[in-house]
Amino acid sequence: MYNLKRIKLHILQAYFARIEEVNLNGPALRAVLETNPFALAKAAELDAERKKKGLRSTLHGIPVLLKVSQGIRENIVGLITAIKDNIATLPSEGMNTTAGSLALKHSIVPDDAEVVKRLRAAGAIILGKVNLSEFAHYRGTIASGWSGVGGQTTSAYYPGADPSGSSSGSGVAASIGLSTVTLGTETDGSIISPSSHNNIVGIKPTVGLTSRSGGSSFAICIVSPLTELMPLVVPLSSHQDTVGPMTRCVADAAVVLTVIAGKDVNDSDTLSQPDLVPDFTKALNERALEGKRIGVPRRGFLDGKNDSDAEIRVAFEQALEVIRSLGATIVDPTDLPSVDEFKSPDNEIIVLDTDFKIGLNDYLSKLTSNPSGVRSMADLIKFNDDNPELEKPEGFEDQSILIRAEATTGRDAAFFAALAANRDQGATRGIDSALQTHNLDALVIPTNGLTSTPAAMAGYPVVSGLFVLHCSTGSGVQINCAFPVPLGFYSENIAVGSAGPLTVHPAPGIPFGLSFLGTAYSDFDLIGFAYAYEQKTQTRLSRKAYEAAIPKTQLRDVLDTA
Repeated sequence: MYNLKRIKLHILQAYFARIEEVNLNGPALRAVLETNPFALAKAAELDAERKKKGLRSTLHGIPVLLKVSQGIRENIVGLITAIKDNIATLPSEGMNTTAGSLALKHSIVPDDAEVVKRLRAAGAIILGKVNLSEFAHYRGTIASGWSGVGGQTTSAYYPGADPSGSSSGSGVAASIGLSTVTLGTETDGSIISPSSHNNIVGIKPTVGLTSRSGGSSFAICIVSPLTELMPLVVPLSSHQDTVGPMTRCVADAAVVLTVIAGKDVNDSDTLSQPDLVPDFTKALNERALEGKRIGVPRRGFLDGKNDSDAEIRVAFEQALEVIRSLGATIVDPTDLPSVDEFKSPDNEIIVLDTDFKIGLNDYLSKLTSNPSGVRSMADLIKFNDDNPELEKPEGFEDQSILIRAEATTGRDAAFFAALAANRDQGATRGIDSALQTHNLDALVIPTNGLTSTPAAMAGYPVVSGLFVLHCSTGSGVQINCAFPVPLGFYSENIAVGSAGPLTVHPAPGIPFGLSFLGTAYSDFDLIGFAYAYEQKTQTRLSRKAYEAAIPKTQLRDVLDTA
């Protein structure tokens, strides 16, 4: 009989050991910025509470032993969460909230983000903070996964591979089990793209389903956006930011979303969601696609001409056959009337730039303290110019987006015209038009190119991933489990391309994923479709992370000492 208390503490120590092996040592993936010095004490506290009062929820930080289909395998049921460093966490725990910028190092936020509060209330243990593309990849033309605080994050599937962003560290940490789950935030692609590049599942919820209060639009190994009344996060756009889970299977993502979803008086967008928050784990139905009509919007999404696009198209056609075999009708094509306009994102840029300046100035002005003295976007630009060795090293100098956003003059008539055009393009003549014209339940396309943009403009949900056969029950993680089975991986003979000064894409073995898109608050249905597809694949990972990026410490090692 295993000692559960010892297992829980040992599991945390195992995570710390795994991080130590590959984060700054070995392949130096740079996914994790810092670990929580109070995590072990919190685990002991939760164990004592369990003995007195029982479990708080499925996420209570208690390790349990479970059985899976291929024999006995040890899992943790409970949530050990890594948080993205643009999400506010209590300063009393000694962790920073920087959005990746050294201008925010040692700044003090007044409270946890709302999603972090909900995770804690459910019994989750906050393991640490993860790296991200600085300021949610909205500083300048800079490679994904780089920040002044953390340096360049890289994927575990090819040396130096682009992790995508902005939830870069979240994606990498989840992919190789440096945390049970992570949270990300998305403005346009920041959850679904790194989920695709890192062989995991990501849910970009409907804007307003999860609170951005105290969170930020950048992902966290955890949290996200901004809050109008109490901005405890580093925001990008109040009209597009959303917070969602990034995990190694659909079931884990459903558990996390059930906990973090719900209304928050500090985030007015959440007040328009349905009164009853669904239990998203009830969407986990292997027959969810039976009788459904799934559309394929090809034009603009599947007409690329290079070799990497061709490999994705081949895998996608195979995926459509799987969906048909699950009882769905594939309606093909179901092109979006507005699709050609996505290639010229002028309206989206107007909205993002304006929102970014307003939101960031509000956030910076309400920090309890900030040793750098940065209290506005203008201060931030000057800080970067004054400290080039910290924030503008060779290859990462650009801050043209900050400069462009600083030049905006508020939410004027041009802003509201751009916002209305976005909604028309993404929703009315975009996703909703295709769904209504063809009587569809959802759209499905590969997770690359413009996939994220229609849903970003509309504020609509996307479930994306490299869907797995075996995953943990509830929020558990299998440190030595089967990896996800993706839509596909780039072949051995794909030409290696450059993605930045220190990163490459595409490259052999890099994953690419599949996305289900729907209308507002169709999150429950999309989770069901993704789960049905995931379970049908029944295939182990055909390609693991490269050898040096796979941590050697395994759960079995922990159990053997418990």
